[in-house]
Amino acid sequence: MATPLVVSEVFKSFTMHLRDGIKLPVVNDVNFSVASGECVVLGGPSGIGKSSILKMLYGNYAVDAGQILVDHKDRLVDIARADPRTVLDVRRHTLGYVSQFLRTVPRVSALDVVAEPLVARGIAAPEARDKAAELLAKLNLPRELWSLPPATFSGGEQQRVNIARGFITSHRILLLDEPTASLDAVNRRVVVDMIADKKREGVALLGIFHDEEVREAVADRVLDVSQFSPRKAVAA
Repeated sequence: MATPLVVSEVFKSFTMHLRDGIKLPVVNDVNFSVASGECVVLGGPSGIGKSSILKMLYGNYAVDAGQILVDHKDRLVDIARADPRTVLDVRRHTLGYVSQFLRTVPRVSALDVVAEPLVARGIAAPEARDKAAELLAKLNLPRELWSLPPATFSGGEQQRVNIARGFITSHRILLLDEPTASLDAVNRRVVVDMIADKKREGVALLGIFHDEEVREAVADRVLDVSQFSPRKAVAA
């Protein structure tokens, strides 16, 4: 499918149970698609709903209405209505996600944290570790850190582990939530090159980049999320 991600008429709100059930609208009538080999960047000011859109697409946030269609194993799956088992399968094989923060696992080395998504897909551990080592070297993480748990790392070092983990698989769709926020200029350029490689491989990418230089380097188009912003909260 040339367009592996289609978002149609999606609405999202939060119910404030401690404030008499007031509904706080987040986004209204979200419509867009992302083609294979395209990088679409979500634009607009902070708090407008960009991260919420990514979290809905990944199945972390429920959807009030609408469809999130993903081409998964040659069939369309609506993430907005899929059961948890199906969502997990989509995440494992089709839909990747690089968040702003690494969820560290105690006593697990950086090398194994990065290799784990490949091992989960049936790749032999030695081969997965070789690929993980290649990515960590590309991202300039010192070799002496590879055998250590990332919980002990700096923010920028953790983020490089996070990026390597997100980019190690061959997911058809990749969601990027500020992947370069904690990086220096050298490693920001490395990530820009890695995104370009994914585009050449035909991956559909949807991301948030507040760094203007990075955004201009990677974006095929910018989607202004302000157009989906509701005007005010609605009482329940």
